[in-house]
Amino acid sequence: MPRKKDDHLLPYSNTLLVLALLEDEDKYGYQIIQELAHRSDRTFCMKEGTLYPILHGLEERGEVRSYERAGIAGRRRRYYKLTRQGVRTLARCRREWAAFCKSFGKVVGGEACVPR
Repeated sequence: MPRKKDDHLLPYSNTLLVLALLEDEDKYGYQIIQELAHRSDRTFCMKEGTLYPILHGLEERGEVRSYERAGIAGRRRRYYKLTRQGVRTLARCRREWAAFCKSFGKVVGGEACVPR
């Protein structure tokens, strides 16, 4: 079956979630996982095996950069920071997601799932 133009949005939604979680502050991997579960009332639970390939891909594309910093107990952690390119990508992803949700809402009814 040929792919439609929006077929990529659902699998791509994990990338959108990660970018959005980095928008407010730099975070380390486990913090991203915990924040995602918390903000979504545990609807979304991401495992490290899913998160780190996403973060590495974002870093390769210049959408995030990583750096090490000592944590609360002095343990070094790798933090991820959204770059200017990442901010632009996040804005584009939000537009695409909003269009997807609007179209989806037209079919199933109810409110569109438009991000902030």
